[in-house]
Amino acid sequence: MEKKPHFVRRELLPREVPSISLALLLAAVLLLNALLYLYLSKFSSSLGRVETDSGLCPFGYFKFGAVKNCSPWLSCQAINREVRKLKCVGEGAVKKVFLSEWKEKKVVLSQLTNSELKEDFLHGLKMLKALQSKHVVRLLGYCEQQFTILTEYHPLGSLRGLNETLHIPKYKGMNTWHRRLMLAIDYVSVIRYLHSSPLGTLVMCDSNDLDKVLSQYLLTSDFHVLVNDLDALPLVNRSAGRLVKCGHRELQGEFVAPEQRWPYGEDVPFEDDLMPPYDEKTDIWKIPDVSNFFLGHVEGSDIVRLHLFDIHAACKKKDPAERPSAQEVLDTYSKVLTLLIREAAMPGTREML
Repeated sequence: MEKKPHFVRRELLPREVPSISLALLLAAVLLLNALLYLYLSKFSSSLGRVETDSGLCPFGYFKFGAVKNCSPWLSCQAINREVRKLKCVGEGAVKKVFLSEWKEKKVVLSQLTNSELKEDFLHGLKMLKALQSKHVVRLLGYCEQQFTILTEYHPLGSLRGLNETLHIPKYKGMNTWHRRLMLAIDYVSVIRYLHSSPLGTLVMCDSNDLDKVLSQYLLTSDFHVLVNDLDALPLVNRSAGRLVKCGHRELQGEFVAPEQRWPYGEDVPFEDDLMPPYDEKTDIWKIPDVSNFFLGHVEGSDIVRLHLFDIHAACKKKDPAERPSAQEVLDTYSKVLTLLIREAAMPGTREML
């Protein structure tokens, strides 16, 4: 009788199963960490870019869209000849803003409306020219004689419309705590840039209430923040003993910093000459309120607020000298983003462990 071959079925030892699972799990964790590292490295490098990055042109030139070559800022003659107004899209105390067209591209034409405020208009132009960077709206041309400025057009408009934009079906996917925190980081990056600008320490004075602050910034189509209105940017120079005052009227309300409010009580009438000047820490006081708007009320935003509680409390110190610098706020925001992204990525692996 033929003897059938005897196959021995080898059972995996109990210890081998966890060993294989642990090896696979370790590989998954390492892969996840590698992907997370690449993402965070990309994010950190974007924060650490030099302010005049390679996408910008030399002083006096511009490019935008898919155009590779830089063109000189448009002159009075070129603006008059080549730019066509389409419609008025806004008007403030200083200027009127027109959606316009140049070489089949949408652009923005700003014109002075109040001759008494021409110094403010020219100051804004001076700042716009000097501060061209990734944080500032792109200047395309200007005409001082006609008090005209030409800038790049951003269809999503100012930050005042952020919540409405995020409810448009096309952009609903951007309405997350992560994207909102990135916008807050962009905003603080602008403040940091102004406080350490090529011109010195500049204070964002057009910021007496939240709505006014939001109107000074644009939301780009790829969801970044640019400062757009630079008409009120006085310079702080401590070594020369130069501080600033944001206007000549009395400022009130909790949004403005304590040092911006009349310090002598209701019994003493406000007098501009008696109002003490202050420094750039007024901008720091306002950061928590602006960031609170950015974070909104989406899932996860309260967790972000919790992580930012200490730095925001420091921003609200009554003594300006005790408030952090814009760089310190930016560093904290970046660390919180990194931490929360890591925490969001790890829960699944913890459960597997």
